[in-house]
Amino acid sequence: MLTFDRYEMPATLPEALALWADAPAGARLVAGATDILPWAREGRAGDVDLPLGIDLSRVAELQGYERHGGRVRLGANVVWQDFLDTPELARWLPVMPYCAVWFADDQIRQQATLAGNLVNASPAADGTPPVLALNGELELCRWAGDHILCRTMRVEDFVTGPGATRLAPGELVNSVTLDCADGYGASFQKVGQRRSLVISVACVAALVKLDETGTRFADVRLALGGVGPVPERLRDIEDRLKGEPVDARLIADAAAATAARVASRSRIEYRRRVVPGFVRAALEEAADRARKEAAHA
Repeated sequence: MLTFDRYEMPATLPEALALWADAPAGARLVAGATDILPWAREGRAGDVDLPLGIDLSRVAELQGYERHGGRVRLGANVVWQDFLDTPELARWLPVMPYCAVWFADDQIRQQATLAGNLVNASPAADGTPPVLALNGELELCRWAGDHILCRTMRVEDFVTGPGATRLAPGELVNSVTLDCADGYGASFQKVGQRRSLVISVACVAALVKLDETGTRFADVRLALGGVGPVPERLRDIEDRLKGEPVDARLIADAAAATAARVASRSRIEYRRRVVPGFVRAALEEAADRARKEAAHA
């Protein structure tokens, strides 16, 4: 059971940040609460009583999304189901729906936020590889006495290890900003025992854009999770493929190199066997979908 001595539901960002700035040790921020509730249930943390819970789900500034040129700003309360239910987001961020269908189940997707998944900083987090592939940045805000002070940080720099981030005391995530990838083909591949409700053994996000002939890679984005202490962008593989023909052997050769990236503490040999195969599958699927996108343009 999870209980709080005090539970606040601020309606504005200044109110939330002021509460968080003065929060006692042991206080927790919650949005969807899809991590803290399982953690506190009997059999994991047992009965848990915390001094303060600050529920961000009603904070107006954390809602919604907007596009500015080639970037999409997502409020920190955007939930996973939004990537399946919102046609604009599915078109602008084509890898996110493929990731979302793997993420937990229907009920959890309605509650769980992308920002929360990033802050949780699990090496096996489903959300981090697609955000890396989309050049994700976080806006981090804190209360500075009488005003809000914000800074921007790449997600690639934000996660520093398992459960560890560069989030400073008193800060919270205000938004996640991603590249628009209209016209890209996308794929998300995940190795696990089931399609959802399972922690990834490994996962990969791929985005592919083809040239005007539809036969060469104009752009490639690849990111890998679950195989080391932090998810990573595979820029060397991307550079190897850009400008090259879309060829099965070339893709297989490039994917084979990813086995060396496995640096997990468990199931190392298994991961080294399976990772090249699903990286290849992700690239092939993304390229195929890019062709279909071009045909419908």
